[in-house]
Amino acid sequence: MSAGTRFAGRAARLAGIAGWLLGWQPDEFWRATPAELAAVLKAARGEDGPETGVDGRDLERLLAMMPDR
Repeated sequence: MSAGTRFAGRAARLAGIAGWLLGWQPDEFWRATPAELAAVLKAARGEDGPETGVDGRDLERLLAMMPDR
């Protein structure tokens, strides 16, 4: 199996997981970095405890720094 075939198969599997588990559309999956996808999947599995999350103030600050629109 070639590297391109392995990549395509693994990418398709991850895209399916992101769509099913996270509700991501294909463009959302392809815009995400591998680190972002890993972090979200780790949190979805419950591997991030409260000590690694953000509180309300941190979230508000991040939203102000990076508005979607």
